[in-house]
Amino acid sequence: MKRSLGERLKRDRYLLLMFLPVLIYYLVFCYLPMVGIVMGFEDYRMGSGFEGLFTSKWVGLKWFNQFFSSVFAWRLIRNTFLLSFFSLIFGFPIPIIFAVAITQLRAKRFAKAAQVVTYLPYFISTVVVVGMMTNFLSPSNGVINLLIQKMGGKAINFMSDPAWFRPLYVISGSWQSFGFNSIIFVAAIMGIDPALYEAMEVDGASRWQRIVHLILPGISETVILLLIMTLGNLLNVGFEKVYLMYSPAVYETGDVISTYVYRQGIESHKYGYASAVGLFYSAVGFIFVVTSNHLSRKVTGSSLW
Repeated sequence: MKRSLGERLKRDRYLLLMFLPVLIYYLVFCYLPMVGIVMGFEDYRMGSGFEGLFTSKWVGLKWFNQFFSSVFAWRLIRNTFLLSFFSLIFGFPIPIIFAVAITQLRAKRFAKAAQVVTYLPYFISTVVVVGMMTNFLSPSNGVINLLIQKMGGKAINFMSDPAWFRPLYVISGSWQSFGFNSIIFVAAIMGIDPALYEAMEVDGASRWQRIVHLILPGISETVILLLIMTLGNLLNVGFEKVYLMYSPAVYETGDVISTYVYRQGIESHKYGYASAVGLFYSAVGFIFVVTSNHLSRKVTGSSLW
């Protein structure tokens, strides 16, 4: 018997109440701010308020043309893409490798201890992580530079050297997140039918053969779905960490679109220009999601939609 809408709402009222805070959060902080997209096509002025979104002078694609014709456009796009690309290349496989290694350990106590130790950095504040990096890499009394000097080398000012910005960003990000990101892969591995392990053992399969022919194929759909989601955020470089790490000395390799939008919008009060750059940023991310989902569906048959 098909239930009416009122009956279904009454039946699921407690589940809907649990979902309500999530709905409010996304409406207020994700969907409502999308109204501000219109500023990217206007000469919006501070002080005009909400009404100014619909009464400001329309300038069309002026801000987009100004951005792409500026000397900073290519540098910002290049830095944003390279930071995201290196984070993906070096950061995405590590949780998978770690999850496989953890689940193959026979010493279960050690495996649990290793999981806890690697999870903890994820819960450390980004401010604290950057502060640790600053202290450890200090050219005067940092542990790393003291070791370099002990071995006969010269102290390196890592945090002010453009050549070191990307490696430090990628390495610190991988260290902080790989343990937590491995949780879903560990769960996927634990969900593989134990009978398949037993069948492979009976057939005399080695540990490496079990990994290659059972575990990796068994978690392939999970890997693909997470990869699609990661590609959707390929250009979404963490603003907070970049902002805390960078300085004018490393703008050459460290200045990204999100920090540029912050400087133009918040510090220089160019709201229309900053909105246009941010809209371009979001549009590229959307294209990455759709393209990667389409390619995944064509190649593997698995996709998000």
